[in-house]
Amino acid sequence: MTSTHGSHAPARSATRKNLRFALHYVEMVVSMLAGMLLLGPLWSWAWPGLDDRPAVNALVMAANMTIGMSAWMRVRRHSWRLIAEMSAAMVLPFVALLVPYAMGAISGAALMMGGHLLMLPAMLAAMLWRHRDYRH
Repeated sequence: MTSTHGSHAPARSATRKNLRFALHYVEMVVSMLAGMLLLGPLWSWAWPGLDDRPAVNALVMAANMTIGMSAWMRVRRHSWRLIAEMSAAMVLPFVALLVPYAMGAISGAALMMGGHLLMLPAMLAAMLWRHRDYRH
């Protein structure tokens, strides 16, 4: 008697790994938001007028999100290498946009919005680069 379960197991396994990958991405985005929401008020208290300095504010925001995401990745027992790669993927979009901001080509609001928008595909690219580490 031949079982049909064996023929569907690899597909289920791949589907499960892909769902795990997607869930991991969502977990990292949520942890970034937590870092932003928890640390943001501390910066507002410690550095009044930070909102008036868009370049610094954008980098502080990126750092807050990176701290939240890094903490969650450590809880999930990811290696420091993976955390460093993901941190770079999160911060580099903001750093890259500092050039057009400094040249007056984009506004402070565009710097902040662009950094956030570019961060998401940069994170996905880092995860796809090391997909085996994020699908377990």
